[in-house]
Amino acid sequence: MTEGSARANPSGCLDGAVPTTAGPAGPHPSLTQASAMPEWERRFRAVRMSLPEWATEAPGRCIYLSNASGRTEVYSWDRSTGARRRLTDRPAGTSEAAISPDGASVWWFDDTDGDELGVWMRQPFDAGVAEPAAPDVAAGYPAGLALGPAGLAVIGRSDEAGTSIHRVGPGHPAVTLYRHAEDAGVAALSRDGELVAITHSEHGDSRHPALRVLRVADGAAVAELWDGPGRGVEPVEFAPVPGDPRLLVRHERRGRPELLMLDVATGEQTELVIDLPGEVVAEFYPDAAGLLVTHEHQGRAELHRLDLATGRVEPLGTPAGVVSEATARPDGTVEFRWSSAAWPPVLLATSGETLLEPGGEPAPPSVPVTDAWVPGPGGTIHALVATPAGPGPHPTLFLVHGGPTWHDCDEFSPTVAAWVDAGLAVVRVNYRGSTGYGSAWRDANEARVGLTELEDLAAVRAWAVECGLADSDRCVLAGGSWGGFLTLLGLGTQPELWALGVAAVPVADYVAAYEDEMESLQAFDRALFGGSPEQVPDRYRESSPLSYVDAVRVPVLVLAGENDPRCPIRQIENYLAALAQRGQAHEVYRFDAGHGSLVVDEQVRQMRAELDFCARHLAGVRRIG
Repeated sequence: MTEGSARANPSGCLDGAVPTTAGPAGPHPSLTQASAMPEWERRFRAVRMSLPEWATEAPGRCIYLSNASGRTEVYSWDRSTGARRRLTDRPAGTSEAAISPDGASVWWFDDTDGDELGVWMRQPFDAGVAEPAAPDVAAGYPAGLALGPAGLAVIGRSDEAGTSIHRVGPGHPAVTLYRHAEDAGVAALSRDGELVAITHSEHGDSRHPALRVLRVADGAAVAELWDGPGRGVEPVEFAPVPGDPRLLVRHERRGRPELLMLDVATGEQTELVIDLPGEVVAEFYPDAAGLLVTHEHQGRAELHRLDLATGRVEPLGTPAGVVSEATARPDGTVEFRWSSAAWPPVLLATSGETLLEPGGEPAPPSVPVTDAWVPGPGGTIHALVATPAGPGPHPTLFLVHGGPTWHDCDEFSPTVAAWVDAGLAVVRVNYRGSTGYGSAWRDANEARVGLTELEDLAAVRAWAVECGLADSDRCVLAGGSWGGFLTLLGLGTQPELWALGVAAVPVADYVAAYEDEMESLQAFDRALFGGSPEQVPDRYRESSPLSYVDAVRVPVLVLAGENDPRCPIRQIENYLAALAQRGQAHEVYRFDAGHGSLVVDEQVRQMRAELDFCARHLAGVRRIG
């Protein structure tokens, strides 16, 4: 129940997820009711829910994430009684959780103030107090968790020494199954609990990992798979039938993520041919006879079923937009979370019913997006455009996604909707480095980190100005995490293009960021740059916003988390001190959390600070409360 990309916001599992009873057919009637609160704030405060995760041996027992209490926490749902109960209550919220196969216990990750360093806790599904699930496993950054039968768990953790993977069971001390200085992680446990599949980067490239299957009893390797430099392989899950030796694997042998089946017992590989454009992810149906396939293409995502016996692929008839989560139930029904840029998310089932109602006032809808395909220096660039009412040219916000291994798509975003409400057009660019457009596009930013992405942003900006969408004197560069990094880098390397900058939790001084960030991100950066700052200092210097701080000439707002392990506070302070030293106009918003916040009030405060900053500095931006 977490999102995974290098510098993704750990609260991203609910970012933009504002379920309501609105759907593709039209809004809920209550949307017409008056409210004193501005629409943008109502979207942030509406109850958000993730798709429920069910226990494999007790499918009536589920857990999900919701912000119903005012911050993201873990909830249980007993389908047999309809009872829902909040399990966690932490000041900074909780974003990582799993349910045991028998449904008896729920595991959740306990860190301090959003710093992501902590331990796994376990508590009963029905009632009871949480306790440390593995008291003899030291605190660390989470690197995967797999729960098995009879209380078995395999826990991955990382720290400054690298990654270690541990077997934990009732009444027995933890046993270390794997340890390495390079990045690794737990991916999947076999149904009988005898095998665990892990990813690793012992070859030195965590962006293109290898696969290993270990025997849980003693950590011995029983299967290996690596496709060589520049081509990652990642285990997805074991077949959910006891004794079935198949492991579903994602590979990229033909330049895009695809699927294969690895027979762990024999080593035989069977590539699964799915004749669809774009990229696919999948999971087994509970009977292991088929795969539930999520097909991602051009910023949209839909569902298909792949019959493993015949190879036939059938669409499941999901509406246009984005399916962000999906699962197949034991009776074959598929449940999924759907939204579009215009319509807030709903939890639906292929049986035609709404899965869960979140309660409370529903979120107002927003405007749809249109697609732009822009010629760029490295190929055609895909962008998503949302526009306010009235003719252009508009003040325009280029909202840059994080990751960089991530992509923008046609799903609901309270952030985008707020900017449109304020009178700005919003352009989101899936620059080189983004996922969703093939391996070569994803890896194209490795040559000139950050600068490659900015070339694509500049090309889309030129298109937006030329076609009359954007006012060339009122273009704002904004983003969070990797998007914040690109914002600061763009303000320094392209100062003539941007009228303002808004950078949330950014990389600002890349060398200092590397020194202070969590080890898994150090491994990511070594893979991205081709080495550490000591090994390739010129590449880090060329890509660091601090190197260009003297060229910044427009006001900039920087938002920073005090406990951020991904874009640590010291390196941001270095950049801010350099701005202050030369008297450059800037503002700072600091908050007491990590790489983002799980607290609704804090999310609202940050959005209000960004809206207020732009309204004060840019003509045509409306104050919307």
